[in-house]
Amino acid sequence: MSAMNTIDWSTLSFGYMKTDYNVRSYYRDGKWSAPELETSEYLNLHMAATCLHYGQEAFEGLKAFRGKDGKVRIFRMRENALRLQSSCGGIMMAQPSVELFEEMVKLVVKKNERFVPPYESGASLYIRPLIIGTNAQVGVRPAIEYTFLIFVTPVGPYFKEGFKPTPMVIIREYDRAAPLGTGTFKVGGNYAASLKAGQIAHEKGYSAVLYLDAREKRYIDECGPANFFGIRGNSYITPKSESILPSITNKSLIQLAEEMGLTVERRPIPVEELSTFEEAGACGTAAVISPISRIDDLGENRTYEFSKDGKAGPISERLYNKLRAIQYGDEPDKYGWVTIVE
Repeated sequence: MSAMNTIDWSTLSFGYMKTDYNVRSYYRDGKWSAPELETSEYLNLHMAATCLHYGQEAFEGLKAFRGKDGKVRIFRMRENALRLQSSCGGIMMAQPSVELFEEMVKLVVKKNERFVPPYESGASLYIRPLIIGTNAQVGVRPAIEYTFLIFVTPVGPYFKEGFKPTPMVIIREYDRAAPLGTGTFKVGGNYAASLKAGQIAHEKGYSAVLYLDAREKRYIDECGPANFFGIRGNSYITPKSESILPSITNKSLIQLAEEMGLTVERRPIPVEELSTFEEAGACGTAAVISPISRIDDLGENRTYEFSKDGKAGPISERLYNKLRAIQYGDEPDKYGWVTIVE
């Protein structure tokens, strides 16, 4: 029975669904194996594996989209490969080559093509590369063996209610990452560190935490799992910091903003500058842009408003529509961002 007959694409959430295959490569004796297709969703892991004890784990997130023409497009695959290499280098793991990464992504998308949602659905195929240290050891040192695997899952649009602004909160009692720590790498520890503040925020009715820099608590850092940007007049302003993950979505938006005639400023943003922004948003793979309605700074008992009418600002909306049009193939990809799966 084909997935097309059984999946209700319109009700897909942003979650995990079993697909037909994942793909794996193993690093042993100083080299990576040829990619292997696998139907099992499970890993056979030694209890003393370094990923379980010393956090040797890094991952990526990217998406494939089905266009109006029926073709499947993968967005900015090479950038994800390079960022995974950077994360591996940051926590002393063997780095898969860009070629191996791209070969495995294309293979897993092709083999699960029936799970790529149809064009009209607003849904997409989420691609999750994962690399872990696997050999048994008890001393704190890098592993000598690694597993690199990629699985996919169809996901619905991040916003069930449409492209609408949500409130975020500054909680000063928690840090997401240390200034010279692992904040620039996509490793599980950063996300573990954000869970508690995130839970507190959700209980108070906020969609996410906006973190301040860990060193001085004076500058905007990032929004839990996403980069932050603000719009003022004709400027797209986004933080520069040594503890922010380099977002591929933000990098793309910066290029589109420049092309739209906006001035891009990448620099430290003092928290009080929030009062001067007309629009604000979080950006990442999951949602492209999550517009922010307001930010409550609980420590300072202050609120910054960005959306009085419940709608996203005009520049955020233009950027969002433009990027999605490139992803789905509705607009030409003049940047070489898209890989069409043949």
